[in-house]
Amino acid sequence: MRRTRVTLAACAVAVAVAGCGYIVLPEEEGSPTPATPSAGWTALATKVEAADGGLHADITLRNDSGDWSSMEAAPTGSVTLTGSDGKSIACTNVAIGTGGNNVAPGLQIRGYTAGTKADPKTQLIGVDCPVAPAAGQHLTVAYTFTTGPFNYYSPATPAQGTLAVDLDKLATGLTYPIATPVDGLVEKPGAEIEAINKVVLTLAKVERSGDGFTFSWHTQNPTDYPTYVHIGTPPVVGSDGVIYGFYKSPHLAITPITPAKGVADWTTEVSVPTDVATPYLLLSVESHAQKYFVSHLVDVGGS
Repeated sequence: MRRTRVTLAACAVAVAVAGCGYIVLPEEEGSPTPATPSAGWTALATKVEAADGGLHADITLRNDSGDWSSMEAAPTGSVTLTGSDGKSIACTNVAIGTGGNNVAPGLQIRGYTAGTKADPKTQLIGVDCPVAPAAGQHLTVAYTFTTGPFNYYSPATPAQGTLAVDLDKLATGLTYPIATPVDGLVEKPGAEIEAINKVVLTLAKVERSGDGFTFSWHTQNPTDYPTYVHIGTPPVVGSDGVIYGFYKSPHLAITPITPAKGVADWTTEVSVPTDVATPYLLLSVESHAQKYFVSHLVDVGGS
């Protein structure tokens, strides 16, 4: 609390001189302590085919942690294939994860945006192994994952998990992105979301163009202090199970300040193919404390 009071005092002087860029009011209960995950993710093979003298497996990931979660398998040394003879071999070209994104509970994905912001590319989830496809094979995947809100100043310690993927049992007829509906999880555009310093954030407008979406954001500040509400550049996940939008920590994107007793408006954009239906926005909202982000799943498909 002492640091918050010092910040307020310093900003009071700054406002008198030239305006203050960021004020965080005293927290009512403080930032919650990250919980230890009790469950993790599930992986399903959807396709196995011969490739470059070995095999390639397409994989769908489902968040069964019961909370918002991100996960990742290391690009090397994390996946082994075991055959019917019990012999194991390391796999390569591992692309198993959420691309840094926090994914809602009950959602399943099959790809994400990788590369760079200047040169993004769609990365489908999967792995290559240097043996030919055969009956009786399965993958063992070591991965790490976190659950709950993202706290930049006190990040959660990743939990360890292991995925078992039976390559004889290919999953078919999967529904993306929602595999298991969660009561009260999905929000509609226009819903009021309380953000940091009691500022109210609203997704005021959703515009669909040929190559993506433009989201119009509005904040209303009831307090006597100017405030930033960071939300990053929220990505979209749709009916193909791919997360569109290059991941960047939500505190880094430029956001206008919401003046005391005032409002602010700005837009974010994301490229999404025209044939992707039922899109959902993976929205991280700065709440409770500076650089502490609570996630929201917003249905923008009907907008």
